Amino acid sequence: MNADMLYRPVSGLALRERSGDTPEERGGAVLEALARIEAVDADLRAMTAVLGREEALACAAAARGPLAGLPVVVKDIFDTADLPTRYGSPIYAGYRPAADAVIVTLLRRAGAVVLGKAATTEFAYMAPTDTRNPCDLARTPGGSSSGSAAAVAAGIAPFAIGSQTGGSTIRPASFCGIAGYKPTFGMLPTVGMKCFSWSFDTVGLFAAGVRDVAFLGQALSGRELLVAAGPQRPVFGVPVDYPWTAPSANAVAAMNTAIRAVEQAGGSVRPVRFEAWMAELVAAHGVIQSYEAWQTLGYEYDHHRAALSALLGEFLERAGTVDVVAYSNARAQMRRAKGRLDDLFDGVTALLTPSAPDEAPEGLGTTGDPAFNRNWTLLGCPCVNVPGLRGSNGAPVGVQVIGRPWDDAQTLAAAAFVEQAMASAGKVAP
Repeated sequence: MNADMLYRPVSGLALRERSGDTPEERGGAVLEALARIEAVDADLRAMTAVLGREEALACAAAARGPLAGLPVVVKDIFDTADLPTRYGSPIYAGYRPAADAVIVTLLRRAGAVVLGKAATTEFAYMAPTDTRNPCDLARTPGGSSSGSAAAVAAGIAPFAIGSQTGGSTIRPASFCGIAGYKPTFGMLPTVGMKCFSWSFDTVGLFAAGVRDVAFLGQALSGRELLVAAGPQRPVFGVPVDYPWTAPSANAVAAMNTAIRAVEQAGGSVRPVRFEAWMAELVAAHGVIQSYEAWQTLGYEYDHHRAALSALLGEFLERAGTVDVVAYSNARAQMRRAKGRLDDLFDGVTALLTPSAPDEAPEGLGTTGDPAFNRNWTLLGCPCVNVPGLRGSNGAPVGVQVIGRPWDDAQTLAAAAFVEQAMASAGKVAP
């Protein structure tokens, strides 16, 4: 199937406006989603389990709430009582949890139809899935929320649930040309999610655009996140350079386009220089994640080592060498860094950076580099991928808006400003 036929994200807000109040009208979006799965998922390979037609229609008919009748797909590291949960691993083939993860319960209470499970990398680490990128079938959709991002980009569902421990929401959103939102750490519950690193694991949200993902965030959190109007004259801090890796020419071009659009729309930018402690956080993230994953995946490593991918098995073997002293020191670094965030955000509405180093890599052998995401995950900052731009090879390249912890509403509003500014400037790719 041609990739032009696959990339077709659907606005959840628009779908909600045209959905009626009767059971039949609420079932329309579900039927469209099921038809879309049948039409494209053989090529896309985003879904690992799908609810039956009659059961899905019954859920839509009974649905009440802000997401009433809207289909949502859930990354397969979240437990679901009515659908298999494999965590991306053959170890859990056929596993059926007795209860839903809390985020799934929140979806159902908000009226969403949990239509199916989306492919995840093995235990949300880095071993790639066979999911393809709807924008270019020869490229990875990113990871670890591979299926979640691909499903939204292909129009299977207007919303998807993912997660981020390093860059697993923002990076796939950038690669697939959709909005991704990693909330402040702890804002959405992770109970019932297969834990990888309890210091970093964060529920992530996907939608067609920034306003859509803000709507989903509000429906699940109960916080006032819906973007009515963005800040009138936001100030974006733009880093002078990056201590973790240099952005590609594509990422630099995307940033320059976004900056020009922001300035034309009445916003402004100011240079920000990262101090040495920002570079030190890269190693701290690795130490904390390794120490915790050695424990959270201890059962799988100790009892099912042969069933793990070589990539994950070797990571856990190395992770087992991280001692408690190194872990405690890394956590102390993290605490000190969080205490410096006020200085980092002084005088700016939000930071603006690339979402990923480049377009999605070609092939399915890697999920890409989370270099531009790890530090913000460690710091607990809300982050939003703003879609709409393309690189020199025609693949999506996103820009990332980053805010202070618990300033999610302002961060989403700032991201919506960037999105609208690029659209008004005529820079958004079709």
